[in-house]
Amino acid sequence: MRNRGATIILEKDRVALIKRTKPHTTYYVFPGGGIETGETPEEAAIRETYEEIGVHVKIQRLLKVLPYSGKQYYYLAEIIGGTFGAGTGDEYKNPSIKKGSYEPIWINLKDLTSLDVRPKEIVEAILAD
Repeated sequence: MRNRGATIILEKDRVALIKRTKPHTTYYVFPGGGIETGETPEEAAIRETYEEIGVHVKIQRLLKVLPYSGKQYYYLAEIIGGTFGAGTGDEYKNPSIKKGSYEPIWINLKDLTSLDVRPKEIVEAILAD
């Protein structure tokens, strides 16, 4: 079990996601990852967002906590710097067919329910917020 922090970045009726393409499947996730020792969920969300999609963010508020192999913290956040799509995390340095590809992407909010965005509970929370 590993707790993780993730961000939900909304801009102009769009949300920032990571398109994951693996053999035989494509789905979308929110930028984020595991909380390291001594780190808060907010700090992990900020760090992982920069590593994965290349932007610095400011946390606005906690949207939801989900239980899934530990706790997953999802924060609404706004971009305050960096370059979208310039992530430099391990997922870009050590690509593999097994892990699949990672592509930062903007998706229109109206399209969220027609795509395999994980977790669905966060999509529902965004649309209800």
